[in-house]
Amino acid sequence: MLSKKDLKHFEERLLAERRKLLSQLGYLEKTMGQTQRDSSGDLSAYSFHMADMGTDAMEREKAFLFASAEGRLLFDVDEALRRLYRSQYGTCESCGKEIGKQRLDAMPQANLCVTCQEKQEKASNNARG
Repeated sequence: MLSKKDLKHFEERLLAERRKLLSQLGYLEKTMGQTQRDSSGDLSAYSFHMADMGTDAMEREKAFLFASAEGRLLFDVDEALRRLYRSQYGTCESCGKEIGKQRLDAMPQANLCVTCQEKQEKASNNARG
């Protein structure tokens, strides 16, 4: 069972992680909206070399993938905060058992105990191939 001190510790960690993710998403949002012409300061109407355009497209795709991953992590952190405020934090959503303190220290947004997480990953891997 998590003590009030433990819950306060995890709340602070989750809130800090949330601030960090929001900051990173803000940066990615700014960079995703820029074209190569915008970022270089070039105002000419001439197109860039195809390799430059390819690099620009690749950088935008990377920024999108990072933003997507950060968005999923932000969702997980928000869900963990909701569970914490509803006094459901630290309980496995699958089996109802307590999630170990070590697991929560490693991953404060965890919603499954190690056993259920392993089962879910095995099922996911089996479904893929």
